[in-house]
Amino acid sequence: MEDAELQKWVERVSIAFFGLPFRHRATFNARLRTTGGRYFTKSHNIEISPHQLAVHGEQETEAIIKHELCHYHLHLQGRGYQHRDADFKELLVRVGATRHCRPLPGASRTLPVKYLLVCRECGQAYPRKRKTDPRKYACGRCRGRLKLLAAEPGTLPGKLGSGR
Repeated sequence: MEDAELQKWVERVSIAFFGLPFRHRATFNARLRTTGGRYFTKSHNIEISPHQLAVHGEQETEAIIKHELCHYHLHLQGRGYQHRDADFKELLVRVGATRHCRPLPGASRTLPVKYLLVCRECGQAYPRKRKTDPRKYACGRCRGRLKLLAAEPGTLPGKLGSGR
């Protein structure tokens, strides 16, 4: 599917579900991997991930288009267009849009655990992605002092040791 076809699709969905025209640009962006689409508040343009269309099909992509159009129309009307706003949540339900897109296979949203804060008193472990000064924190369980360890891949239990 080309950008021109996507543009027409977004315009049709806008009229059919919102009763309002879409007067800006809708394009595909192949760099979008962990998000299905995005709305730009300055230009009012919408970008959609072509990977969502290829992997999950037209129905899921249309739900993503509806989600982005919720941002678009509410923003232009001066109403709450952000994810936390009641207007946005209500409009999502009314038009049948998804709150979150389905993840693509192989697209990881988590960074690997590289450090571990360990309590000197009770042994409680706190996995960390970034290096942290242990003197600034205390154990949440016993209020004991913490020590920083470098986590070696495969040494942490379960998903804590996995990553990219």
